[in-house]
Amino acid sequence: MAQFLPYQRVAIIGAGHVGATTAYALMLRALFREIVLVDSDAKRAAAEARDIADANALARPAKIWAGDYADAAAASVAIVTAGAATHGKETRLSVASRSAVIVRDCISQLCAAGFQGILLVASNPVDLMAMVAFGCAGLPANRVIGTGTLLDSSRLRASLAARLEVAPDTVDALVLGEHGDSEVALFSTVRIGGLALADFSPDARELDRNAVACAVRDAGYEIIGGKGYTSFGVATAIVRICEAIVRDERAVLPVSSRLDGPPGLPDVWMSMPCIIGAGGVERVLIPPVSEEEAAGLAASAEKLRAAFGELQQDLLVKDVAG
Repeated sequence: MAQFLPYQRVAIIGAGHVGATTAYALMLRALFREIVLVDSDAKRAAAEARDIADANALARPAKIWAGDYADAAAASVAIVTAGAATHGKETRLSVASRSAVIVRDCISQLCAAGFQGILLVASNPVDLMAMVAFGCAGLPANRVIGTGTLLDSSRLRASLAARLEVAPDTVDALVLGEHGDSEVALFSTVRIGGLALADFSPDARELDRNAVACAVRDAGYEIIGGKGYTSFGVATAIVRICEAIVRDERAVLPVSSRLDGPPGLPDVWMSMPCIIGAGGVERVLIPPVSEEEAAGLAASAEKLRAAFGELQQDLLVKDVAG
């Protein structure tokens, strides 16, 4: 039976739009009794913590404050949202070098302070940042998780539900691979009430799958183009992962974790369905997919592995120069 442990502390590294929204959403869910925000801009972190604490007076009791890495080290879960933001038409991968410097510094300070919990990475590009975090955290791979394509999968479910006029929670749908431009929408695995997409209705058979996949993939860019950043969607995805951990749910969620070279896929961090519980990633599932989807996932993995290789070289050059 799932166990609920409300006494745990959560640390949020980065008090920007995503970090502050995550802290607020976690407060409303009452998952943790203590929420500590850590940011290089201590004044901002203190202001966000104070604002959320004011809201908490009308919710379930929790301690919310701006702290340091010593405070964060005592957390059961540390959520990393700090990183470089994308602007305009910048892709997530394009900010990898800038984000990596920030994430590496944050993780190094956190772990130097003695952190031994579960790292949940939301910084973009999230798959590469999960690899960076793992490389400097000294934690087992199953305790380093990227938010991955959980939000993308939710967008796909919502998009299909709207087109087919059913509730989103009746649609089982996955987006896997990179959380980015090479992600793969698995239409072959979509189920609605147990029916495959092509068997559900004539409208489902005539669906422009490529258009749906592109809309899901580009949703984040459109939001950024309209308001300058994303926050609510990814914060809700973070909360969902935290629920699975804190309640030891053993929920199956598409998150970014280490793949130890399953057939056709290299050793890399990217999204697959994972069983998430109190220990982090308890098992990675490899679903059966069509040949086209398998090729897409292999290409996505190769893209990420190549990008990480380039990122490591870039960081090495910066370390030498610095």
